[in-house]
Amino acid sequence: MDLSIIILNYKTRRLTLDAVASVYQSVTDYAFEIILVDNASGDGLLEEAADRYPEIVRIANAENVGFARANNQGMRAARGRYLLLLNSDTVVEPDTLDEMVRFMDRHPQVGASGCKILLPDGQLDKACKRGFPTPSASFYYAFGISRLFPKNPKYNGYQMGHLDPDLSQPIDCLVGAFLMVRREAYEQVGGLDEAFFMYGEDIDWCYRIKQAGWENWYHPAVRIIHYKGASSRRKPVKIVYEFHRAMALFHRKHYAKKYSALTNLAVYAGIGVKLGLALGRNQWRRMGRDTG
Repeated sequence: MDLSIIILNYKTRRLTLDAVASVYQSVTDYAFEIILVDNASGDGLLEEAADRYPEIVRIANAENVGFARANNQGMRAARGRYLLLLNSDTVVEPDTLDEMVRFMDRHPQVGASGCKILLPDGQLDKACKRGFPTPSASFYYAFGISRLFPKNPKYNGYQMGHLDPDLSQPIDCLVGAFLMVRREAYEQVGGLDEAFFMYGEDIDWCYRIKQAGWENWYHPAVRIIHYKGASSRRKPVKIVYEFHRAMALFHRKHYAKKYSALTNLAVYAGIGVKLGLALGRNQWRRMGRDTG
């Protein structure tokens, strides 16, 4: 088995079936398997998948265990030389899988890779090539300064806006919507950190892979379409909280010991302020809908 594709479903039945269909339309000589993990969606996805694609490996969870834990379940069941995390709200183009496996075969030093990811309007999903969220990079990104200087590596180091999106190159981290990992790298560093419920686990994984001596590569020779945020729209308050909790968790895990107590205090305070503002905006929009 060359490639194991892990797809997590959480109440995105139609999108998930479209993602699976796009995988089966791939043109490749490589052998692949699909492992479908369902986080207690109750939408009939696994039953329909069993009827349409009986060869798919199906894992049913009794509750929503989160992105990291569910994908780890899929990876433990995987047999491939490469493991691919693929979001349920994506569509793979026919040559994507073939080229990405070939790329990994040609570059044995690469532990993780990702392709170009486009949004439905054709714009680049900027999360597909990122820098690590250092305190300074996180500050500039969180408070909008990076948008003022999108091509400046000092101020937009998180989204790496200075890098050519059409050039294959090593980067810090990829995104879990399409993240291909070499089995040897996976066995060396382990799977996703289940302390992250959703958000941040892909950054943490790429950080650990790079720290272990592997390279992470952005390879835009092929692409996918990402219908972003489909499952996360279900519980906005929960999602907003988990996004900010992931920021604090990543900093505490990888950066807190490298910085002074004052810097750490400023980081956590900034995350708290941003969380409060985000929750306030959510409440304001909800009130607007209720009175509209």
